[in-house]
Amino acid sequence: AAGLWTVFTLGGVGSKPTTQLEQCSPLANQSLLLLLVLANLTDAPDTPNPYRQAIMSFKNTQDSTAFSSSNPHAFQINFNSLYTALCDQQKSDQATLLLYMLLHQNGNVRTYVLARTDIENLV
Repeated sequence: AAGLWTVFTLGGVGSKPTTQLEQCSPLANQSLLLLLVLANLTDAPDTPNPYRQAIMSFKNTQDSTAFSSSNPHAFQINFNSLYTALCDQQKSDQATLLLYMLLHQNGNVRTYVLARTDIENLV
């Protein structure tokens, strides 16, 4: 919400000072905000949101099961890299919101995180 407020006010009066994280990687911060907005768009009755479908169905590249391409929005990502990045960025509201969305909507991510032995890094 803070990122969207900054967009609406064009960074003017009422915006809070940028954090160290936002100063280091403004493109990554804006990309994450865009991903969150696109993934949370409402579904039309005849066409589901493709971004939400992709978030709900992506798989681990290190998974031993075969990757099925029956879903046109399916892709693979390295869950270890994703987990490490989310652990490093937990001071960011956007990263926490992405983690929350992934844990609730993607069973593959939820299973991976619950199987980790270093969960205290995330918490």
